[in-house]
Amino acid sequence: MKALGLPDDARAAARTKGSSRAGDRITFADIFSYLYVPQSAINREIAHSEEGYREPKRKAVFELLFGLTNTDILKMQSEINRLNGVITEAEKEYSTVLAFLRESNTAERIDAEAAFQEAIAEQRAAEEEQRRLRDSIDPIADRETQALRDLLAEAERGLAEVRSAVIDLTRKQGEYLGERRRVQADLSRLERMHDAGERLADIEFVVCPRCMQSLAGREIPHGSCRVCLQPDPVPATEDASGDQYELLQLKDQLVEMENHLAVIDHQLRLTIQMVSDREQLVQSLTAKIDSRTAERITPRLQAYSDAADRFAVARTKQEYLKQVLRQWDRADDLGRAVQELQEEKAQIAADMGRAQSALDSRRRSIIEALNEEFQEAAATIGIPGVTTAAIHSTNYLPLLNGQRYSHFSGPGGGIITATQVAYWMSLLAVAVRDRETLYPAFLMIDSPRLALNTAEALSAALYRRLVRQADANPGRVQMIVADNELPAEYRGDYSQVDFSYEQPTIATVPHPGPDAVKLMVAPYDD
Repeated sequence: MKALGLPDDARAAARTKGSSRAGDRITFADIFSYLYVPQSAINREIAHSEEGYREPKRKAVFELLFGLTNTDILKMQSEINRLNGVITEAEKEYSTVLAFLRESNTAERIDAEAAFQEAIAEQRAAEEEQRRLRDSIDPIADRETQALRDLLAEAERGLAEVRSAVIDLTRKQGEYLGERRRVQADLSRLERMHDAGERLADIEFVVCPRCMQSLAGREIPHGSCRVCLQPDPVPATEDASGDQYELLQLKDQLVEMENHLAVIDHQLRLTIQMVSDREQLVQSLTAKIDSRTAERITPRLQAYSDAADRFAVARTKQEYLKQVLRQWDRADDLGRAVQELQEEKAQIAADMGRAQSALDSRRRSIIEALNEEFQEAAATIGIPGVTTAAIHSTNYLPLLNGQRYSHFSGPGGGIITATQVAYWMSLLAVAVRDRETLYPAFLMIDSPRLALNTAEALSAALYRRLVRQADANPGRVQMIVADNELPAEYRGDYSQVDFSYEQPTIATVPHPGPDAVKLMVAPYDD
């Protein structure tokens, strides 16, 4: 792009009203569509003109090549499209905020401000009424009522203390009950052991419990075991006395625990009764205080409550109106933003209009030159059925008899192919004459005769036009035509490269010949 003197950052923005796309970047592939006419398009379209999404780029490339626009104009058009999208979003948001404000019953900002000041006044009035009611309620407390309140406070403290005592006595009672169960378990164990000992003491073995031999007839020393003849370690009298002592100790503990439990149970009953008495006292004092203050304080408390409600409503209303006022601020900001964006867009549009106006005379001269050249080329080639030929002033495509070339239907075939050759020759001729254009003096056409079939006269006219163009600009233009066969009168006059079995397209890969070709698919049967 730089070698051609073209910008590599230009964008082709759509020029339709309201478009919000900044456009795609113009690349060399877009420029190349003006230099190369492929065989697939030579009888169908011009530079992808039938592909609508490429239309902005095709027009922008034409204008760049012929100097009908410049990078600044393209940038301004892209910026206008971008601003269109920004303005659309800003207007949408502005409309949304205004819809919210209409639903808030504040059609104008002054209405919201007035409602906000009214809410502040309501809050101040409620605060003043609350202060007055507090001043009138505070003195209502005579000595008897104060004494009853002191007694109530003392009774509530005593109630809390006896309730705590009930909890403490209940805990102690549980601990003693648990200890008593433990001692009773030990006492039962000793009694079972003593009973078992007494039962086993009278048993005298007559046979050995292991080998079952008779123990009768043996002499047993005093104080020895009848079975093993070993000395008896503990005399029976000592065991009995020891067990008896422990039993007595455990029984004494049980008696002591029963006494403690009886005392705790008595104290617990008294404390529970005290709790009941304190609760009745608290209820009685509370009732007396309520009866003394109800008639004197309740009406004022109700008025105070009403004033508090009005105060809360006023505060809530203020918060809501603050939000409404913030939305009004936002609406004003959005409105100013939309206006500034529109002014910026208008300024850019004006600058673009002035820049484009400076090129209007050039545009007229280029279009006139193209029309003259195209009319003369169409007449020279002899496109069937064409009497007038021109270039459209905005889409830069051929017009045949006042119709778009793709809609024109004349006698014979190859009309679009002939139109293509005339069109590209006209563009190249005007570009070569006008030194200010950036249009490269190069053209490559692929197989123009393929679409002409047997129209030999038209084919000869096309090549005659090509030769005339080359002869008129020796050394200034380069044209490459790829075709199956050239007209006989032009063979050998220009540089020609033929491809055959002996001279393959890729010189390093020789062709094996028609008989040695191995087909990848079977040929169709006749």
